[in-house]
Amino acid sequence: MKRARLRTDSAAAGIVAAALEPDNTAEMETTVAGDTIETALERERVGGLRSTVDDYVVNLTVAERIVRIANEHDEADDDRTDNDIA
Repeated sequence: MKRARLRTDSAAAGIVAAALEPDNTAEMETTVAGDTIETALERERVGGLRSTVDDYVVNLTVAERIVRIANEHDEADDDRTDNDIA
Protein backbone atom coordinates (compact mmCIF):
# COMPACT_ATOMS: atom_id res chain seq x y z
CA MET A 1 0.00 0.00 0.00
CA LYS A 2 1.32 3.47 -0.93
CA ARG A 3 0.71 6.31 1.52
CA ALA A 4 0.86 10.10 1.61
CA ARG A 5 0.14 12.64 4.34
CA LEU A 6 -0.69 16.21 3.37
CA ARG A 7 -0.71 19.12 5.82
CA THR A 8 -1.77 22.66 5.09
CA ASP A 9 -2.51 25.71 7.19
CA SER A 10 -5.71 27.60 6.58
CA ALA A 11 -7.41 30.59 8.18
CA ALA A 12 -10.67 28.62 7.82
CA ALA A 13 -9.44 25.06 8.31
CA GLY A 14 -12.78 23.64 9.47
CA ILE A 15 -14.71 25.14 6.56
CA VAL A 16 -12.15 24.05 3.97
CA ALA A 17 -11.96 20.50 5.39
CA ALA A 18 -15.77 20.26 5.36
CA ALA A 19 -15.80 21.38 1.72
CA LEU A 20 -13.30 18.65 0.81
CA GLU A 21 -14.96 15.86 2.81
CA PRO A 22 -17.58 14.81 0.20
CA ASP A 23 -14.76 13.84 -2.17
CA ASN A 24 -12.89 11.76 0.42
CA THR A 25 -12.84 8.04 -0.23
CA ALA A 26 -12.64 5.23 2.30
CA GLU A 27 -8.84 5.35 1.94
CA MET A 28 -8.68 9.00 3.04
CA GLU A 29 -8.85 10.48 6.53
CA THR A 30 -8.92 14.21 7.20
CA THR A 31 -8.44 15.86 10.58
CA VAL A 32 -8.37 19.49 11.66
CA ALA A 33 -6.28 20.80 14.54
CA GLY A 34 -6.43 24.54 14.96
CA ASP A 35 -5.48 26.10 11.63
CA THR A 36 -4.02 22.88 10.21
CA ILE A 37 -5.75 20.42 7.89
CA GLU A 38 -4.10 17.02 7.68
CA THR A 39 -5.20 14.34 5.23
CA ALA A 40 -3.79 10.82 5.10
CA LEU A 41 -4.24 8.90 1.86
CA GLU A 42 -3.64 5.29 0.85
CA ARG A 43 -3.71 3.73 -2.58
CA GLU A 44 -2.63 0.39 -3.92
CA ARG A 45 -0.42 1.88 -6.66
CA VAL A 46 1.78 4.94 -6.99
CA GLY A 47 -0.17 6.16 -10.03
CA GLY A 48 -3.43 6.05 -8.11
CA LEU A 49 -1.86 7.85 -5.16
CA ARG A 50 -0.45 10.54 -7.45
CA SER A 51 -3.87 11.07 -9.08
CA THR A 52 -5.60 11.27 -5.72
CA VAL A 53 -3.06 13.77 -4.36
CA ASP A 54 -3.43 15.87 -7.52
CA ASP A 55 -7.24 15.88 -7.25
CA TYR A 56 -7.05 16.72 -3.56
CA VAL A 57 -4.68 19.65 -4.09
CA VAL A 58 -6.87 21.07 -6.87
CA ASN A 59 -9.97 20.78 -4.66
CA LEU A 60 -8.09 22.31 -1.72
CA THR A 61 -6.98 25.24 -3.87
CA VAL A 62 -10.54 25.87 -5.06
CA ALA A 63 -11.96 25.66 -1.52
CA GLU A 64 -9.32 28.06 -0.19
CA ARG A 65 -10.01 30.50 -3.03
CA ILE A 66 -13.76 30.42 -2.39
CA VAL A 67 -13.25 31.09 1.33
CA ARG A 68 -10.88 33.97 0.54
CA ILE A 69 -13.34 35.54 -1.92
CA ALA A 70 -16.24 35.12 0.51
CA ASN A 71 -14.22 36.78 3.27
CA GLU A 72 -13.25 39.66 0.98
CA HIS A 73 -16.92 40.09 0.06
CA ASP A 74 -17.94 40.10 3.74
CA GLU A 75 -15.26 42.67 4.55
CA ALA A 76 -16.45 44.88 1.70
CA ASP A 77 -20.02 44.65 3.05
CA ASP A 78 -18.76 45.55 6.54
CA ASP A 79 -17.04 48.64 5.12
CA ARG A 80 -20.28 49.95 3.65
CA THR A 81 -22.13 52.67 5.50
CA ASP A 82 -25.86 53.24 5.65
CA ASN A 83 -25.37 56.03 3.09
CA ASP A 84 -23.74 53.55 0.69
CA ILE A 85 -26.73 51.22 0.95
CA ALA A 86 -29.46 53.88 0.59
